[in-house]
Amino acid sequence: MNYIIKPMQTVDEIDGKGYVHYKSWQETYAGLIDAEYLKNMTAEKCKAIAHKWTDNILVAKDGDKVIGFVGYGKYRDETLSDCGEIFAIYVLSDYYGQKVGYELMNAAFEMLAAYKYIAVWVLKGNERAIKFYERYGFRFDGMEQEIKLGTSNTELRMIFARQQ
Repeated sequence: MNYIIKPMQTVDEIDGKGYVHYKSWQETYAGLIDAEYLKNMTAEKCKAIAHKWTDNILVAKDGDKVIGFVGYGKYRDETLSDCGEIFAIYVLSDYYGQKVGYELMNAAFEMLAAYKYIAVWVLKGNERAIKFYERYGFRFDGMEQEIKLGTSNTELRMIFARQQ
């Protein structure tokens, strides 16, 4: 498996990120979130989102094909100081088990090197993602929040603390 991780730059990469977003949601969230909401998360809608949010995105590419992405930045509110955040990380299921998510996370952590802590929010019940984050070193901190994805869902916060 020969893939590269790079900043998202071209229109093709932005469209590819949109496709990965769409496909990953269909593969990951079926049975976890409202089916009608998921049906309305079309490839077109995800591409439009991708074109609106182009900063701080790294893509994994197998040749010309985007196979995964990670979005990162400063934690989105003031409840945590000295904290970066992984806003989204998705990999096409065909590439599971090939360390793509791990390499994307490593690259995002390099971009977030200034932060002592890194946070991620994970959908309650998304066991595959929870196991991935736990293997990486994230731990639940007890915070949760309700989000609307058609119906009400719960997200759980996990924190990674860098060794000093």
